[in-house]
Amino acid sequence: MLRIVAGLYRGKKLFAPSDENVRPTSDRAREAIFSILYSKIGLLEDKSVLDVFAGTGAIGFEALSRGAKLICFIDKDTTLAQKNAALFEKEKSRFHIMKADIAHLPHSSTAYDIVFLDAPYDRGLNEIALKNLTDNGFIKNGALCIIETRHNENLVLPDNFELIDERRYGMAKVGFYVFSFQFSK
Repeated sequence: MLRIVAGLYRGKKLFAPSDENVRPTSDRAREAIFSILYSKIGLLEDKSVLDVFAGTGAIGFEALSRGAKLICFIDKDTTLAQKNAALFEKEKSRFHIMKADIAHLPHSSTAYDIVFLDAPYDRGLNEIALKNLTDNGFIKNGALCIIETRHNENLVLPDNFELIDERRYGMAKVGFYVFSFQFSK
């Protein structure tokens, strides 16, 4: 069962995938990620959130429940995110679902404060996504990027992403990175 862990919609059930093509972040991992996020930046009330490879949208809807002002979901297949969005009808002004291939993104008029990426494991898609997101203005200078990978997956990021924390949850590894236009190693 997939559900919202905390905030205004705590306990609200979400539609879960019926196949293995979508691998939602577990409730336990989501709760831990948001606890770490809170310790790093505080409340989400004035924050914009980008949920890339959104799948069910569980991460983005968790951010919505915790008060984020704006959420954008990006995925090639938005079926489950759209289905879950219908559960938040009165919040629809606070989120947008974009059906897009991460390799071919339009330019964004909004740069986001917090970016979640949870690409299919072992395909190098997180790296492609970050390049296209930065090139197209989706990531704000100083943004916190949370990237989930398989625990033993090698993630090679551009120099302007600085690792500030890393945790392991079962088979998943979650890295917390700060994006900076000026950062260089």
